[in-house]
Amino acid sequence: MAADWSQEEISAAVADYFDMFDRELRGLPYSKSEHKRALVGLLDGRTVASAEYKHSNISAVLVDLGYPYLRGYKPLHNYQRALVDEVARRLANGGDLRRLLADSADSIPTAASDGDPDRLLVDPPVRAEQPGRVAREAVAQWRGALGVDYCEREARNSALGRAGEELVVEFERARLVRAGAPDCAQRVEQVSVSLGDGLGYDVRSFSPDRSERFIEVKTTRHGKFTPFFLSPNELSVSRRESRRYFLYRVFDFDFDPRLFQLEGALDTLCSLEPSQYLARVGYSHGTSRS
Repeated sequence: MAADWSQEEISAAVADYFDMFDRELRGLPYSKSEHKRALVGLLDGRTVASAEYKHSNISAVLVDLGYPYLRGYKPLHNYQRALVDEVARRLANGGDLRRLLADSADSIPTAASDGDPDRLLVDPPVRAEQPGRVAREAVAQWRGALGVDYCEREARNSALGRAGEELVVEFERARLVRAGAPDCAQRVEQVSVSLGDGLGYDVRSFSPDRSERFIEVKTTRHGKFTPFFLSPNELSVSRRESRRYFLYRVFDFDFDPRLFQLEGALDTLCSLEPSQYLARVGYSHGTSRS
């Protein structure tokens, strides 16, 4: 068996992944085990574990392209250029899948939760390895060509954002009651509603010592590793208030909501990349031509 995956094997793995992803987005049942057995039969003597690993590579490519990924396949980022190209080509030609993703990003959330800290809170992701330079360059090229960032689109869904904040308010109140601070629990406030969106955080809460806790909430319907968007103001406030600033990432919102916490200045905790610039016509920097 050759060490490198052939183009035929890559195409088969991506087609199988996208078929499962289509079914998941439509709410249709499917069996990962049956899919894996069928896929292995199309590969050059590879194992089920190898097929699973390639599916996790596909999840990583989708995340890096700004897309959600298939539930149950943790992104593994040491992928090759050929996989980026195959995934991106299928996205470019996959009208139905992109429509389903757009509908998911825009739809009204349906999850309900009691805010139980024991059920909701999980550990944050560990720092992932990075793909090689050639693969990173391919991702950058395809992101521009594909043109739509579904993580950004989901971030603009105000109903989903508010629902995630309400879940965090419930979580915080339950946490403080359990910590023996019911008076603080009564003072937890969804400041994005009561005071507006410009504070750089969404929920004002408290630590067990009764010091203030400023919480920015980021909510997704998709998995734990789905990237999120951060405003310059949120980053600035996280730096200025690093001793009491928390990001709560709520994920799998419509499926089985969970959250993890990051504490401190967000540029020390996350890998940040510029996504947009403010451009003003009539100003120049450096040499210009008339």
